[in-house]
Amino acid sequence: MAALAAAEANVTRALSLVPDHARGHVTLGFVEIVTKRATQGIAECEHALELDRNLASAYSFLGLGKIFIGRAEDTEAHVAEALRLSPRDTLAYIWMLHTGLAKLHLGSWEQAAAWLRRAIEANRNHPHPHFALAAALAQLGRLDEAHSAVQAGLALFPTFAISRARADYTARSDHPTYLTQLEPILEGLHKAGVPEQ
Repeated sequence: MAALAAAEANVTRALSLVPDHARGHVTLGFVEIVTKRATQGIAECEHALELDRNLASAYSFLGLGKIFIGRAEDTEAHVAEALRLSPRDTLAYIWMLHTGLAKLHLGSWEQAAAWLRRAIEANRNHPHPHFALAAALAQLGRLDEAHSAVQAGLALFPTFAISRARADYTARSDHPTYLTQLEPILEGLHKAGVPEQ
């Protein structure tokens, strides 16, 4: 949280000097989205797109923000636009993760698994898609595959645990729909064998 607060202070200072800097607004939007201010963050990303319609990352962050306000069904369209604009972007794996997370929130386990596999193929060294994939596979009853995904995630992030995931996820939003949709994901992590502590 301290790093996010510092980032927000720095980008706010930068935007006071260059108010129409589209990437600055995207950065501010991202910080707001992941610090329980998704509505404000979405507005910042929309403003960034008014300044630069081709800013692919803004679309993906819009999609992430929609998850946190209980509108995960909107995420895929935003990510699709990001991928259309920049299909070989070095951050495309994050965008695919956002769609996978949205599908988890909607209980669309097969679709979630497909997006999360794409994210892993794009960057095998990012641990979070492995854990998210494990939750989807566990909810599909494919426990052997889910356990393998957990092991791949733990190899990259050995201290990941359900308690840590719950604290991190609930620090992002307190929207009731988001919180309700979060429970089956955490249940999937438990079924997949993610440590509790």
